Amino acid sequence: MTTPTLTRTATQAETPRLTHARVLRSEWHKLWTVRSTWITVLSAVALVLGVGILMGATYTSDGGDSDVDTVILTLYGSQLGAIALAVLGILVTAGEYATGMIRATLTAVPSRLPVLCAKATVYAGVVLALTFLTNLTTFLTAQLFLSDSDQAASLTDDGVLGALAGNAAGITLLGVIALGLGAGLRSVPGAIGAFVGGVMILPEVLGMLPYEVMETVVRYFPTQAAGALGSATPMPGAASPGTALLALLLWAATALAVPALLLRRRDV
Repeated sequence: MTTPTLTRTATQAETPRLTHARVLRSEWHKLWTVRSTWITVLSAVALVLGVGILMGATYTSDGGDSDVDTVILTLYGSQLGAIALAVLGILVTAGEYATGMIRATLTAVPSRLPVLCAKATVYAGVVLALTFLTNLTTFLTAQLFLSDSDQAASLTDDGVLGALAGNAAGITLLGVIALGLGAGLRSVPGAIGAFVGGVMILPEVLGMLPYEVMETVVRYFPTQAAGALGSATPMPGAASPGTALLALLLWAATALAVPALLLRRRDV
């Protein structure tokens, strides 16, 4: 009677305990062992850096862009980079449903919600750091060409560093929204369509309606709010940076709340 008891106790002691740190580590490894991660990340970096260098190299003071904010001018490519990173966010969640790997993931983590939280945390941390470093590199590189123009600026100028960080935060939260859409729709094409149509195109359509209230509503949509965060000078008609950040956080929280509820109600 003693031997089976000792064996059972030893087995229980050797079984690793499920913790949030281990779930985070698992999602970190899954993110970087998928080829699509490297493709989308390198594409985003190349787009932002390439367009920024192009804008700096081809800019002339009499070209009509002198009234454009310096940070916005050098980070024009971040709009394209944001799309690539949004696709990555969708692949992080919907991609597992496409391959069927989600069954193994949820079996390993029966409580389920830590999986979604870990995916969002790992993704947001990686994208925020990557985007901010890319923004810094792009801005400094573009300024090598703009140093003798009316768009010359430095990191110590008012609002510049905050705009670079704000742009990174905006792109990160847009990606989290895409991640939430992927988790909720559980379809890569469906989530990409919902992101492009609902997040990027819909506010542009609503903004064309001849109603003043629409102008107020549209400025708090994700893409418009993200744009307000990436400007070193106040943008006319845009929300203030603090309000824009709050709006983006609420959009991201809502995008994650829906799949969190579905994870509790559905079998898989």
